[in-house]
Amino acid sequence: MAKEYRTGYPSDVNDEEWAFVAPYLALCREDATQREYSLRAVFNGLRYIVKTGNQWRMMPHDLPPWPVVYQQMRRWVEAGCFQIMVEDLRMLLREFAGRKSQPTAMILDSRTLQSTPESGARAGYDGAKRRKGSKVHAAVDTLGHLLALHVAAADEQDRAQVEKLAKAVQEITGKHVELAYVDQGYTGESAAEAAEKHGVQLEVVKHTEAKRGFVLLPRRWVVERSFAWAARFRRLARDYERLSQTLAGLHYLAFAILMLANLTKLLTQNS
Repeated sequence: MAKEYRTGYPSDVNDEEWAFVAPYLALCREDATQREYSLRAVFNGLRYIVKTGNQWRMMPHDLPPWPVVYQQMRRWVEAGCFQIMVEDLRMLLREFAGRKSQPTAMILDSRTLQSTPESGARAGYDGAKRRKGSKVHAAVDTLGHLLALHVAAADEQDRAQVEKLAKAVQEITGKHVELAYVDQGYTGESAAEAAEKHGVQLEVVKHTEAKRGFVLLPRRWVVERSFAWAARFRRLARDYERLSQTLAGLHYLAFAILMLANLTKLLTQNS
């Protein structure tokens, strides 16, 4: 019999959210004999780590032991559970917003995360940000929902990631995306050709005139807002992960948490 935990942390999944996510996380039967801890409690432990940024070994005692949560997290990431969850949530949220389930346009951008001793071996130096670390390259739809995500060393150019993102997005959406809004870091024939190879046209959104300080650019602000949402998860404030796959997986989890909260809110309002 799996052990139950009742913590009451703000990061805990509620009943409505758990009813949605449980089928995505059940890699084996809930009543499997080898399961010692409740799957919901393990998921709450992972949400706690991602939201608060705690070290694994500082997991509170009223949550499952950190090795249990960490090992299960690795299984979920390797199985693509959070990625599949994000795909389904995105389609549902788009339909609630009166949009088609698959987008025809996306926005590409990246954010640089400072490296730590754990991630330093795969880090690169971002000359523009003057920071050593990793870059999280993301594609979102025009509502800010995550489409695809890729982690690379910070010294790799944004334009070099276009083909990988475009290919991933087209596989996810069934080749529905036709246009991608980007900043000036994606200029050049190589980036345009890489996007066209997968049926996507790049549109560079530039400043209309020289300005100082923050400027809200059409379309481009959407992906910046998505990165701001992700930055509220303290575990994603820096690159604390030894593996780039783990960092990418935790980003998918963060977006799944945000999108799930929005979905349950909409369902409550319409019930």
